[in-house]
Amino acid sequence: MPLFVTQRSLYEVRERPSKSYSWLAFLTANIVVEIPYQIVLGLFVYATYYYAVNGIQSSESQGLVLLFCVQFFIYASTFAHLCIAAMPDAETAGSVATLLFSMTLIFNGVMQSPSALPGFWIFMYRVSPLTYWVGGIAGTELHARTIECSAAEASTFNPPAGQTCGQYMQAYISALPPSGAGTLQNPDATQDCRYCQLSNADQFLAGSNIYYTERWRNFGLLWVYIFFNIFGAVFLYYFFRVRKSSGKKGGGIKGFAGKVGGVVQGLIGRGQGKNEGVDSGDGEGKEEKGGEAEPVPRAF
Repeated sequence: MPLFVTQRSLYEVRERPSKSYSWLAFLTANIVVEIPYQIVLGLFVYATYYYAVNGIQSSESQGLVLLFCVQFFIYASTFAHLCIAAMPDAETAGSVATLLFSMTLIFNGVMQSPSALPGFWIFMYRVSPLTYWVGGIAGTELHARTIECSAAEASTFNPPAGQTCGQYMQAYISALPPSGAGTLQNPDATQDCRYCQLSNADQFLAGSNIYYTERWRNFGLLWVYIFFNIFGAVFLYYFFRVRKSSGKKGGGIKGFAGKVGGVVQGLIGRGQGKNEGVDSGDGEGKEEKGGEAEPVPRAF
């Protein structure tokens, strides 16, 4: 952001007055030139954490997580341009960016599941770009991973006399759908049966509305936010730093304010003129001619 402010100031005092190139070319160049750096940064982040944390997954999963890493940094770059385009300085833009990013982070469905959000705030979950980025990358990395509950997390109970834990729980487990079935940790035991309600990570992620089947949809939706940031930056820069509006044209907020100011000044000027005319008419409104005073027309 500070570098953009410096370049913008230089452009507005040198290139724009000389008409070397248009404001759209300046803004587009500043956005596009960042993309190669963001790609390299995304590759670096992917290489440093992915295999150390996830190991070897399918080729599709490896490639998609790489795309999500690169996509995140491209989004962050365009989001920064959206925040700084119309702001006077980097400090103000940084405060706005921090506030907006914090809200997208809080309402992405991970810190608080969508079902637990108050009704008024559910719209923040739906419009947050991190909802789709976290859903896509988490659903891809954790797909089909086995869950093993600890002794404290598992449900412990005793089966009826003469039955093992597996025999006692067989009917219950068979009635559950594959996506909702848990894991019986000691099916051959005759006491202290331990049942884990989850068997894989997909079941856990479903509580936050994260599904592996929506991974490519989430990847595509984040590109919508990236292009929104770009068009938003262009619009804000044009509206606040390029567009010229005046009271004569009556365009936009400044034109409307100019009209209102002109009307007010006109009314004040007319009122002052009337007052001056009345005051001067008392002493100079008559002129002597031939010994008689004749009225003199007053000019307003």
